[in-house]
Amino acid sequence: MKKVITLFTFILAITFNAQAQEVKTVSLEQTKGEFTQKEVKLSEGSYVFNITNNNAGTDVGFVLVPEGKDAADAKNHIKEAYVTKVVAEGKTESSKTVTLQKGTYTYFCPLNKTPQYTLIVE
Repeated sequence: MKKVITLFTFILAITFNAQAQEVKTVSLEQTKGEFTQKEVKLSEGSYVFNITNNNAGTDVGFVLVPEGKDAADAKNHIKEAYVTKVVAEGKTESSKTVTLQKGTYTYFCPLNKTPQYTLIVE
């Protein structure tokens, strides 16, 4: 019985480790009124967004919306992509894990009043 429990624990640990390795990080930087990255291309998968405030002059955030959805309507936002805390000047904050499918998305910051940019998942 101990061998079965040990084997089960080992398999479970490998499974969690493999899942954890699949999450990639996307780092985006905001300055006053804009993101420095104007377009992002990714492959399908799970991501955490790290948002850096580089002297934007205000706290910043991050909004991600699937193409074709009204970005002004918060019900269309991918809530997991929100940073878990607004980003103060000189700081970096992260989103929760977001799983993205093939398609086109829009990202922007309503706090920093950035334009809407394109994120493409191939």
